[in-house]
This record gives sequence, structure tokens and C-alpha cells, in this order.
Amino acid sequence: MYLTRFQINPARRNARKLLSSPQAMHAAVRAAFPVAEDHARGDTRTLWRLDTVGTTTVYLYVVSPGRPDLTHLVEQVGWPTSTAEPWVTRDYDGLLGSLRSGERWAFRLTANPTHSGRKTADAKDTQRFGHLREHEQVEWLTSRAERNGFAIASQQDGRPNLRLHRRQTQTFRRGMGTVTLTTATYDGILQVTDADALRRAMTSGIGHAKAYGCGLLTLAPAQAEP
Repeated sequence: MYLTRFQINPARRNARKLLSSPQAMHAAVRAAFPVAEDHARGDTRTLWRLDTVGTTTVYLYVVSPGRPDLTHLVEQVGWPTSTAEPWVTRDYDGLLGSLRSGERWAFRLTANPTHSGRKTADAKDTQRFGHLREHEQVEWLTSRAERNGFAIASQQDGRPNLRLHRRQTQTFRRGMGTVTLTTATYDGILQVTDADALRRAMTSGIGHAKAYGCGLLTLAPAQAEP
């Protein structure tokens, strides 16, 4: 597995198109893998996420079975005149293999928190609806933590060490129709409870809408509490 970071130039016209349409961004990411098994292999698949740092800095993160070639993105939405590397790809297996139960990590996850229900009382089929309230979105993640190999750490006041931001609902075109997507980005501290399950979650994704920038959980060293 590989982890890639690519910086997008949000001032470019094509960038604004990609940033406003998860369907367009999905197609751009898929185009980075001419060989199908580099995009999806066995139980692993390509996951991506957009992280916005301030108003002018946007990073695309990609986790994938094979190395991506993002030359087309550099030309369309990147910084082609920059002297820095246009993107950075690192081996991900080292981190995945090092995970051990009991460890604490800072994490970030952009997800599609949903629930199933019927649109009307007499409807026969169930549909998937996005959770819109913050407490529902928190419960959505905490209820899935155990099966994905982790627990949300507690703060000194006993509340979950968790912060939600970029809570939004997007509507975009797909083919002849439209898609409505509810997303939230979670930042917090987790404790590993099942390293194998956590590795699966990090390489297969959490929740739905993985093609549209949801489900990618990434880790960073947790700072020591004061």
C-alpha cells in the first residue's frame, strides 16, 4: 500500500471544478491508475480525501494498492512551475505493520455518516439518509469504532477526544441524475484495540461513499497530554 499527498492550486479554474464535484474528483483519481490492480486489489481499494488548510492550501491524500501517476493533475490543477516535488508517495505498509493494541494515535477521517429508513410511513423500500445533527454524527462514528479496531480516547472531562468540522451537504451531478452527500471530518485521538481490524479499516475505508472522498482514516503521532 502507498500513501500519496498532492497539493492542489485552488485558484485554477479546473481545480474549482474538481473541488466542487466529488464525482469529477473520483474520475481524476481513478485516472491515476492505468493498471486496474493498482486501484483495487483483493480486499484493498483506493481511498482519497481532501484536506483544506486555510483558504489557499488544499491537499489531496490518496491511499492505494499501487503507486499513482498524478501527472495529469499537476497539469490541470497543480503548481507546474513550482520547484518542489509535485506529489509525494510513501510506502504505507511500514506504518500499517507497526500498529499494536494499546497505542494511541491522532487521527483524521472524512466520512459519510448515514442511517437507513423509509422516506414515508407507507414506503416499502428503505433508503439511506445522512445524519445532519452533530451528536448523531458523533454517535455514528463511536458506534463503529470497535468493529474497526479502535476506541475514541477520553478527555480529562470524560468526553470523547473528538472534534467535528467541515460538516456539509453537497449536491452534484452523476450521469443524468444528482447525488446528495452528507459529510463530516473527524479529528481526535484513538486507542488501538484490534490492530488487524484497524489495518483493514485503513485500507478498505469506513462507511459509505468511498468513491466520493469518504472513508479514509489516517494516523499521526499523538501529542503527550499536559
